Amino acid sequence: MKMMSEFKEFLKEYKVVALAVAFIIGIAATALIKSLVDNIIMPVVTPFIPGGAWKTATVSLGPIVFGLGAFIGEIINFIIIAFVVFLIAKQIMKEGKVSKK
Repeated sequence: MKMMSEFKEFLKEYKVVALAVAFIIGIAATALIKSLVDNIIMPVVTPFIPGGAWKTATVSLGPIVFGLGAFIGEIINFIIIAFVVFLIAKQIMKEGKVSKK
């Protein structure tokens, strides 16, 4: 029984459940943002990419072929996710500065 109580203490002290919830929400948010980029943003960009298929857009330098379209999509995903995390962190840090009563 002592092992079980130590385990419960560990879960509470390190807020493992809250971390797991945040991780799951992060995965869901990533899927949502990926869908936003794939289905809303990139169709607007597609007319400017030769051939129109942004996911398969490539640049060739001799025998070397760079998958530019997929890379640009992932960059846009990263920027949006990083910006959302920045906004959330900024809001949380602002709330942290409020003095406790």
